[in-house]
Amino acid sequence: MSKYYCPYCNSKYQFKSISNTGKLLCGLCGEEMIKKSFINMKQIISLTIVITFVLPLFYTLVLSIINKKDFKKEIYQSYNTVSIGSFNLSKI
Repeated sequence: MSKYYCPYCNSKYQFKSISNTGKLLCGLCGEEMIKKSFINMKQIISLTIVITFVLPLFYTLVLSIINKKDFKKEIYQSYNTVSIGSFNLSKI
């Protein structure tokens, strides 16, 4: 359902009444109610700005978690090759 508001009255004290033509009127001042859009331009711009800043942070977090697992495997493999190499050198 669409929301309507009176641009002249305080939103706390507004109540709707219907005119003879079927239009919604403000109960306090008698002006015609204006339809409020679901999303306005300020909300679209602010959402774009928030996504611009948050998406790279989320991306780096995910990549750091993925690379952390690979990094642990590389350290373990390099540790094994060093120990095997030092073991072989000590026998010779």
